[in-house]
Amino acid sequence: MSKGLLKSGAIVSAMTLVSRVLGLVRDVVVANLMGAGASADVFFFANKIPNFLRRLFAEGAFSQAFVPVLTEYHATGDKDKTRELIASAAGTLGVIVTLVTLVGVLFSGAITAVFGAGWFIDWLHDGPAAGKFELASFMLKITFPYLWFITFVALSGAILNTMGKFAVSSFTPVFLNITIIAAALFISPKLAQPEIGLAIGVFIGGMVQFSFQIPFLIKAGVLVKPKWGWHHPGVVKIRTLMIPALFGVSVSQINLLFDTFIASFLATGSISWLYYSDRLLEFPLGLFGIAIATVVLPALSRKHVDAEAKGFAHTMDWGVRMVTLLGLPAMLGLMVLAKPMLMVLFMRGEFSAEDVHQASMSLTAYASGLLNFMLIKILAPGYYSRQDTKTPMKYGIVAMISNMVFNAIFAWFYGYVGLAIATALSAFINMALLYRGLHIQCVYRVSRQTVWFIARLIIAGAIMASVVYWRLEDMSVWLSWGLSQRALMLVTSIAMAVGIYLLSLLILGIRLKDLKAATD
Repeated sequence: MSKGLLKSGAIVSAMTLVSRVLGLVRDVVVANLMGAGASADVFFFANKIPNFLRRLFAEGAFSQAFVPVLTEYHATGDKDKTRELIASAAGTLGVIVTLVTLVGVLFSGAITAVFGAGWFIDWLHDGPAAGKFELASFMLKITFPYLWFITFVALSGAILNTMGKFAVSSFTPVFLNITIIAAALFISPKLAQPEIGLAIGVFIGGMVQFSFQIPFLIKAGVLVKPKWGWHHPGVVKIRTLMIPALFGVSVSQINLLFDTFIASFLATGSISWLYYSDRLLEFPLGLFGIAIATVVLPALSRKHVDAEAKGFAHTMDWGVRMVTLLGLPAMLGLMVLAKPMLMVLFMRGEFSAEDVHQASMSLTAYASGLLNFMLIKILAPGYYSRQDTKTPMKYGIVAMISNMVFNAIFAWFYGYVGLAIATALSAFINMALLYRGLHIQCVYRVSRQTVWFIARLIIAGAIMASVVYWRLEDMSVWLSWGLSQRALMLVTSIAMAVGIYLLSLLILGIRLKDLKAATD
């Protein structure tokens, strides 16, 4: 079992790595083109709204509800019933998302007024941010249809993942990054407002991703004609599970959207600084946290269907070990190397040294919650795989309310950095509640071996962070260097960090068998 999960996790991580690297290239190109000014704020806003809804309708709540139900049908071996479920789910979801997309395009101004209230108020009073509101409303009409395409991309990915074909869905995001990069290089320079070219790239990216997965669905024999199936037993179960999951799985996205709402009242650049720091956070989160969670959910669903309680807990334990092993050093590395990373990746063109300084503060705050974000990705499937979506919903609401309270407190004193602090704190609350619930239900309790394993990881991580911080040159020295020297020093620092961490693990007695013990 451990070998199967390790192999699947490695495949997803490898494909995700390609996507994330291209994602960083995309962000470098965008930063060079627009920096962290008003145009960048508007583009990131117009891109965030459909992406938020994507998490609700597709990758988040729907997938968490759909995969366990599809696993049940797939386990029966009845291909006709499985295909019928897929057709009914696709048709029902498709009608809903089509209506939502049309509303988004037609009423983009109202949506912008709600989530970009600061810009809307300025527009009403002819303030300095009035142009942001008008441009955001227009760009949202271009980016919103991305929701329609990406919903079916996520549906296809969930189907292929359930059948053990993880590489396709993990590689698909590569095409979005390629189209945005191409748009930045070939479309934006020809337009008076280059950010519109990026919005066009998002639209095209959705179409390309959707087209890419179709041949794989045909090969797997699951490309079916969608049909309305609101009362299909499987769809009834999916929507029953999905409604509470909308809150449970999407809390972090709702919190980020709320951050955008508050940031629209703050200084120009706030949304962009939060975006760039969040993008660096998403790299290890996607590479490790989401990749491991992707293979854990189907595995847990199968264990639940087969009534293997011990195997279920062992799989959970394996997931916790893996994300802690990889997430802890990533979290500490981002905090210690925040400024050097931002300098090397983004400080060129319109992205200034001041932008590096501002974004580094929000990155440090966000990074403090990275491990909690990752653990949420592992703990939440402990509920969804058992078709319990109500409990995570309750915890999610608590975390969301906590985030709003923290926002009010910390944003008042620390501005946009306070928003990042609030998000990290609410992630801790969400993670703690999820674990507490599993513990109380006797579904999963961290084993003594895992506690000792994590304790040694903390020691190794502390040694790594201390040495890297001690060796790090002052930032004024980094500013005096050219790009090549900065890049060389950053790569050297990361390599040193990895080496110290691995050496510390060996000295502390951690071996490869420790990664297998939780599932054997």
